[in-house]
Amino acid sequence: MRLIPLDSPKLIALVADWLADPENSKWLDFGGLPHFTPALVKIMAQRQANVLRVFTADDDDTLIGVVGLSHVDRHFKTATAWAVLGDKSYARRRYTTRAVSKMLSLGFHELGLRAISSWAVVHNPSVEIGHRLQLHLIGRQRQCHYLDGRTYDRLWFDILASEHQELDEDGAAGARRDLGP
Repeated sequence: MRLIPLDSPKLIALVADWLADPENSKWLDFGGLPHFTPALVKIMAQRQANVLRVFTADDDDTLIGVVGLSHVDRHFKTATAWAVLGDKSYARRRYTTRAVSKMLSLGFHELGLRAISSWAVVHNPSVEIGHRLQLHLIGRQRQCHYLDGRTYDRLWFDILASEHQELDEDGAAGARRDLGP
């Protein structure tokens, strides 16, 4: 698996399609953005507050999803992680979990972040990703996600740089790198 920066119109258009897909967009919250277009994704990718990467399958460079850090705050050294599996034929193979793990490593090691948070709608399979990555449940935001005529809670998670262990290709935690206090 590789993480690839969104540096071409082709990648930007692909990510825009994935984010605009109703099966994906219903789980997302980018501040009320009405529709994802290539122009909007390009702007997102260019902003310092976002770090976006496309992730690939293991055996080849098939593009299968997007993973990101949003609300990157270089002063407070924090961000919010999220991911979308664009090609659902790769579901249940832990690609998204591993992509988020790699993005956490990028945030902690390359960007110098100290804490990264994430949220998932209750009953969404992404809750399991948080557990697999050993993120800590830090709270519940009640009745804040409107979906199919109902409101749902969001579960909030976080992880510190000193707690993160990047997952290997089998989904097992690797060695923890000491990133200090």
